Amino acid sequence: MKEVKLSIAEASSAAGIQQAIDALGSAGGRIVLPTGEITLDRGLQLRSHVELVGQGPDTLLRHAPGRIYPLSGYHNYGMCDVPLLYTDGLQPGMTVAIRDNRNRGFFETFARITWIDGNWVGLDHGIEADYLADQEPVLVTSFPLIYGLDAAEVAVRDLRLDGNREAQPAGILACRGAAVYFIRSHHIEVSDVDESGFYGEGLGFQMCHHVAIRRCRFARNLGNGFHPGAGSTAALFADCVAEENALAGFFFCVRANHITVRDCAFRRNTAAGVSIGTRDCHNLITDCEMSDNLGPGVLVRGTARPVEVHSIRIAGCRITGNARDTGKAQVDILGSAHDIILEGNRIAGELEKERAGVFVAPTAHGIWLADNEIASSFPAVIADSAGLATERPAFAAGMDAAEPVHFRHLPV
Repeated sequence: MKEVKLSIAEASSAAGIQQAIDALGSAGGRIVLPTGEITLDRGLQLRSHVELVGQGPDTLLRHAPGRIYPLSGYHNYGMCDVPLLYTDGLQPGMTVAIRDNRNRGFFETFARITWIDGNWVGLDHGIEADYLADQEPVLVTSFPLIYGLDAAEVAVRDLRLDGNREAQPAGILACRGAAVYFIRSHHIEVSDVDESGFYGEGLGFQMCHHVAIRRCRFARNLGNGFHPGAGSTAALFADCVAEENALAGFFFCVRANHITVRDCAFRRNTAAGVSIGTRDCHNLITDCEMSDNLGPGVLVRGTARPVEVHSIRIAGCRITGNARDTGKAQVDILGSAHDIILEGNRIAGELEKERAGVFVAPTAHGIWLADNEIASSFPAVIADSAGLATERPAFAAGMDAAEPVHFRHLPV
């Protein structure tokens, strides 16, 4: 593999680092960043077969202060430009988001500026929605610090990231961005990355498969800590931490399947420690800690058939001191969930909070509880007898159980 070690001067700007990445060409290679603090006025896009490596905590990438640029009026879906009231401070090559006041996920646009002509700004692809004048459309200089679009065999290692959220007037939504973000990509590795303070999610990926996240910490973000979503399949999270995020520590989004989460910690998040929802099935969570979250330690969200949660195994975890503000128990199993295994966990609350250990909604069934130590919770379990399984459900779960048929729905 070709390796390029950048000097302090060569890595002094995001544009310089991006130029080095692009110069690797289709063969790819490794870009090694030096020790130091680098302010990014645009996101770093990883191409296929590229690794971005730092010097551990001594390499810091920081999001530049953000700005908001109002659109001058209505603009329609698919156009590769937007009209602004002014363009001061914008440059070709910068990455930006276009959004309105509806916060509509995939209807937000994340793009790179290609040209500026007066108050018109060109984009590298069409906008994702109609943006109406009465819905306050804006362009914001918010972007993932590191991202990959339609990329294969990429890696990010040994870096520290600062989202600089105090200097951001607006952020980028989860479906289109995160501090570290991938979409329609595969065979991704992120390891030994310490990130904090992004105006949005910490780490997110959409429509991806074969992802490995190891020894990473994502903290104090204005969204979830970790967010695998949109059909992502065959992922591993190992020895990771998500703490003090404004939403959940770990958020399984729509159809996030065959994912293994092991030896991770989810602490002091504003919502649940781990949240599992629509079509999130065949997932394995083992030997993790969910503690002191304001919502349940584990929340199986209230989804109904045919998109209910099923085939989840949670084992050997420490689920303690959660549901401080919301939730019925340390573990809430809602909706039409079924074939959920909870075994060998230590579950403990605080009696003065009057929370149960495990709550199973009357609409759920096939819930297997075995060898769990439940303390300081009252009552230990709330469940109809018909909701509890009499035999341990049989299913395969986790990344190792993923086969090609399980990600044939993905466009990669």
